Amino acid sequence: MDRYLATLEHEQLLVRRGSRSGLYCIVAVHSTVRGPALGGCRMWRYGDSRAAVRDALLLSRAMTYKSAAAGLPLGGGKGVIMLRDGPPAGAARRAVLLDFADTVDALSGSYITAEDLGTSARDMTVIAERTRHVSGLARARGGSGDPSPYTALGVESAVLASLERSFGSSSLKGRSAAVIGLGHVGLRVARLLAKRGATLVASDIDRAKRDEAARLGARWATPEKALLAPVDIVVPCALGGVLDDDSALALQAPIVAGAANNQLADESVADVLVRRGVLWAPDFVANAGGIINISVEFAPGGYDPTLARRRVRGIGDTLRAIYDAATDGTTPLAAAMELARTNLAESST
Repeated sequence: MDRYLATLEHEQLLVRRGSRSGLYCIVAVHSTVRGPALGGCRMWRYGDSRAAVRDALLLSRAMTYKSAAAGLPLGGGKGVIMLRDGPPAGAARRAVLLDFADTVDALSGSYITAEDLGTSARDMTVIAERTRHVSGLARARGGSGDPSPYTALGVESAVLASLERSFGSSSLKGRSAAVIGLGHVGLRVARLLAKRGATLVASDIDRAKRDEAARLGARWATPEKALLAPVDIVVPCALGGVLDDDSALALQAPIVAGAANNQLADESVADVLVRRGVLWAPDFVANAGGIINISVEFAPGGYDPTLARRRVRGIGDTLRAIYDAATDGTTPLAAAMELARTNLAESST
């Protein structure tokens, strides 16, 4: 039984059917205790409306803890555009983006959107036509642009901190890594690890990505085989839920650290990993580079990419503190959640 449930502990849940597109636009605001709820807009095809709402609830909750663990003055939220078919283009895409913009604006600033799976900085520009509660606009428009490079930079920092904890050195020379998912973030992560000397196994559901893997000198594998490959570190960078009781028991890598959200199918899997001696970097810490970068847009004086890079590299220090706290059987997940809860409690007093 899956105990990693999407519970209605949220401040707001807004579901609207777009007047232009006829598609459902969903925004879940989990918490505004530390500041406005920042979270991306995911445009995805779901089996039914319950699955779309569940995704919004789970992801918005994760965003609260992601921001809190990173010490950001932001809360957690998430937007979902529920597609019936494939990704819309042209006038149809513009219509649904404007519908989503109206949904965001109806929340009067309690939620700030950004790009996520299925959306882009260009889409944010369309959304900005109808609401000012949008971040991640192109650099030419005063925003921080595509957050993917910063998410990848943060994952690299998480990988290095995890290697240091497990092997006593952060060097990737002579080490092997399996990168699962070669999308905007995963491909960048793979390139960063290859540049540091790692031998790669690469995987994606899109076999066309094999050419990208070949350019990195990576061995190609299916996602299922890559997850269980005999490597030093597994780097999940696709959809979540990859670590369940079965896969946790079958893992051959001593470290898992990646960009994917909600990597654990059930929070109890964190205990399984600890019992097996597998070091897991909590996903909402490892993949916080994008939101840390976007948060710099709200800093005094405006966006500064140098400051953004410095803060994103701090993910490694946050993980070291979490690993220090995860002693006597405490899981990294529990330590990361405690850090986030402490920051949330300090903000609510």
